Amino acid sequence: MKQKQSLFIGLAVIVILLLLFSSRMFYIIEPGERAIVFKSISGSFERDDIVSTGLKVIAPWNRLFRYDVKEQKSEETMDVLSKNGLSINVDVTVRFNPIYNRIGYLHETFGVNYESRLVVPEVRSTVRRVTGRYTAEEIYSTKRNEVEQAIIEETAVILKENNIEMHALLIRSINLPPDIKRAIESKLQHEQEALAMTYVNEKERMEAERKSIEAEGIASFNRIISASLTSNILKQKGIDATLKLAESANAKVVVVGSGKDGLPLILGNN
Repeated sequence: MKQKQSLFIGLAVIVILLLLFSSRMFYIIEPGERAIVFKSISGSFERDDIVSTGLKVIAPWNRLFRYDVKEQKSEETMDVLSKNGLSINVDVTVRFNPIYNRIGYLHETFGVNYESRLVVPEVRSTVRRVTGRYTAEEIYSTKRNEVEQAIIEETAVILKENNIEMHALLIRSINLPPDIKRAIESKLQHEQEALAMTYVNEKERMEAERKSIEAEGIASFNRIISASLTSNILKQKGIDATLKLAESANAKVVVVGSGKDGLPLILGNN
């Protein structure tokens, strides 16, 4: 009888302990999540021992840290300085996720608040560093694609080194003070007009050169022809032309005597 009572008491104690500590012992790791277990007694955890999805049971004195490894998004608006010291407002969106089999290393360095401790500061730092290499005009217009590409590449590298995979970094807008923006747009418009005028002038110059070359060719041709024409050749050409005209079905030809230089005279036609 005493044995049964002891067994019952023991079971009751176990049940009570389970009820008290169940929230610290049983965990369900959802799809898109990973976790690591911190061993409170030894004060350590295995960086490569990643807890995968499903129901997990741990000792109640240990702690489990969840990590969302799905793609996440962070949007930032910041003021940066250009190379020539002008203030520029930049809106940036970054899409990323922690590398799931490296969350132990991420946790060791930055913890579960890695977004505010790592992602946001690094994005801001890279944007400031890159924009500081360019003038406001280059950032706003002439080298905008180059600036965006540099920010994307440099941010991706630093995040990858810290166990974050960056999927995209989008610069939603780049805003300048209104007066600076108007000045840049006016300058760009004048440059485009100047380029258009240069194109027209170049086109006219090339056309003038073409006409000059054509005229020189015609003059050269005439000089060659003039040098090669003799009086006998001219007479023969006249005779040939006269014969062709005489053979025309629409003409009546009468040859009387001879014309100047011995060429026939043609009188009368219909």
